[in-house]
Amino acid sequence: MTFKELNISEPILKALINKQYQSPTPIQVQAIPVAIKGQDLLGIAQTGTGKTAAFAIPIIQQLDRPHLKKQKRQIQALILTPTRELAIQIDDCFREYAQYTDLRHTVIFGGVNQNPQVQKLKAGTDILIATPGRLLDLIQQKHIRLEHIRHFVLDEADRMLDMGFIHDIKRLLPLLPKNKQTLFFSATMPKSIETLSKSILNKPVKVEVAPVSSVVDTIRQRLYYVEKENKNKLLIHILGKEKGKAVLVFSRTKHGADKIAKVLKKQGIGCEAIHGNKSQNARQQALNNFKTGKTQIIIATDIAARGIDIANLEMVINYDVPEVPETYVHRIGRTGRAGNSGTALTFCTQDENIRIRNIQKLTGKQLKTIPAQL
Repeated sequence: MTFKELNISEPILKALINKQYQSPTPIQVQAIPVAIKGQDLLGIAQTGTGKTAAFAIPIIQQLDRPHLKKQKRQIQALILTPTRELAIQIDDCFREYAQYTDLRHTVIFGGVNQNPQVQKLKAGTDILIATPGRLLDLIQQKHIRLEHIRHFVLDEADRMLDMGFIHDIKRLLPLLPKNKQTLFFSATMPKSIETLSKSILNKPVKVEVAPVSSVVDTIRQRLYYVEKENKNKLLIHILGKEKGKAVLVFSRTKHGADKIAKVLKKQGIGCEAIHGNKSQNARQQALNNFKTGKTQIIIATDIAARGIDIANLEMVINYDVPEVPETYVHRIGRTGRAGNSGTALTFCTQDENIRIRNIQKLTGKQLKTIPAQL
């Protein structure tokens, strides 16, 4: 299957060829034809499966039409996403795919001065990518009107709920026109997400790719049993052996991420920590440093890591075992992408053992245990 076979318009095909995208991913093959037709869609897919293109390409194609171009610029597509990093990432994708059209896209998020964002909105935009808090603020201040929305995307719905955005979403939904296309994406489908999807979708087509347990098959996974007080020693030992590799270390808490970074820096190991307490600029700078290879080790909480999308990330280390088994799969799925090999190491203390059993049950794989060399 090629992008051309998906009936994608010439300006978008030109952009895809320019970026040397060879063929669509499974989610794109399933979702693009449905979305181009204007149908509602329920997409179950995690980060790294190419879902941004699965909604961005159809939206650009539907808005890049002669009769729409003649209209005054109004927000016609709204993409709602949980974090600033993801919003920036989605905006970058729209920049790539829409480069040969005259469509304008704008990204807004909290934690930074709103004035530059307001100026862009005043200049007129067709596509708005937003986080819930800043969007509602600017609606309240009458900088944003949503009555012309034709396409609405709710991205990472499960993460939205985890982060407590359900009330913001419920405040926003009545402000959107009834007659619109809705594209709803979630990595997991718990009861709460199912209920939300039913309340906002109209006869949706369901597309599902890479069941959560199958993604891990291509990644080399190893488990270390270690006492809590020895975790830092083990981490330093491993990073010493893996010098030069891009490594993402997961911490369960913001405080924990800072502590790990402090310990590593004391040992002369260059690293940066990212989490919700860091300023937007600090987080973005750390992500840019990691993506360009300036920093090779980054310590992140689950929420902050949602903005990390690096094709050649070589190693993920679970310093803390996640409480939810699906989170383990999301974490390690950040390595081994785009045909590259990847390694995922997990540090497990005695009281985290039940979490390992739950992970093994979900993935159907026994994690290979390695003796901790300290």
